[in-house]
Amino acid sequence: MYTVTLIGATGADTLEASLVEALRNAWGGGDAIWLAPDEAAEFTVPQMPANRWDVWEDVQKMRVDLAVQKTATRRKKMLLADMDSTMICQECIDELADEAGVGERVKDITARAMNGELDFEEALRERVGLLKGLPEAVIARVLDDRITFMPGGATLLATMKHHGAYAGLVSGGFTAFTSAVARALGFDENRANTLLVADGHLTGGVGEPILGKQAKVDALREITARLEITAADVIAVGDGANDLGMLGLAGSGVALHAKPVVAAECDLRINHGDLTALLYLQGYGRDDFVTG
Repeated sequence: MYTVTLIGATGADTLEASLVEALRNAWGGGDAIWLAPDEAAEFTVPQMPANRWDVWEDVQKMRVDLAVQKTATRRKKMLLADMDSTMICQECIDELADEAGVGERVKDITARAMNGELDFEEALRERVGLLKGLPEAVIARVLDDRITFMPGGATLLATMKHHGAYAGLVSGGFTAFTSAVARALGFDENRANTLLVADGHLTGGVGEPILGKQAKVDALREITARLEITAADVIAVGDGANDLGMLGLAGSGVALHAKPVVAAECDLRINHGDLTALLYLQGYGRDDFVTG
């Protein structure tokens, strides 16, 4: 048995009952269940629809996300999340680069690395090198003035944790940011790279080994082994090429507002909803949400 989930753009009331009913009838689905009025609905089907990607492309034009997954295994015991452009709206290194006066150069490298055009580790070393001499105190200022949380993140964490799930934050960014974000949102642990500092200024170096694509996969394996659960029990979310390993290994890998190269590799794609879409994908309704 499979569950079809339709999720409209957040706050836009874009999911119409006529669309849900038309698709349910076309696919021979069961009764529609509304998870949130005008925003999210689901129904079951006996098999994976052969034309799901054609329908996905059609409903994207209506600002609606569509997912089809096995019903029995969609509720997860663990969340593993990327940070930059996933749990927060920014790329931390780009914000630091703006403060250092090299913003445009670093943003270009970041965009190419996240789209899989550059080796992640070498791109990170190059970008951090451009931050050499920046006062360490700037990090706190960037956190206070420039960093904003992705909508729905606090509710996602609070709801899953209320139902017993574990939450890990794994980032190719920096511990100076992940520690603050993890604390604010309620993650149980966080992993990231370390900016090297001497005499109160960034040295332009990063601690080795660099946490990249493989390290995120390793984190998933290590944490699930410790919790005595499996990768199938995990919902992972990210947007960049360095997230593809963990997204592919997790039971549910969600590409959130992702780069095209990333979305193309993922069966679960959220382009119009916010992070609460990950709750709808697991069958939580709006009435089940816990405010973070």
